Amino acid sequence: MCKRILIVDDSSIMRKMIRKTLEPGGHKIVGEAQSGQEAIRMYQSLKPDLVTMDVTMRGMDGLTAAKEILQHDDEAQILFLSNFNVEAYSKNAAHLGAIGYVNKNKSGEILNLINNI
Repeated sequence: MCKRILIVDDSSIMRKMIRKTLEPGGHKIVGEAQSGQEAIRMYQSLKPDLVTMDVTMRGMDGLTAAKEILQHDDEAQILFLSNFNVEAYSKNAAHLGAIGYVNKNKSGEILNLINNI
């Protein structure tokens, strides 16, 4: 099933990589945010089915942005993507209610997880 997705990452290269992973899988990218603050604004206006959220960003990090999004919409679907240690951050992501935490470079895993939601 096609999902409407908001990509959040402070790296334009990573946003492009994530887009190239998701679009061939039949998903529609409805927006791209480069900061936590921008993600919150875009989430409220776009109402995507899913958010891919980078953990570490300048200004407001992804965990803080996700927490705020989930306070306004407890059914928000957020998938954290990062290159950092999965064990260290996955517990925080799970505690927030995220649907998962995946290494950014594992495009097959990202797509499989999203397709099975």
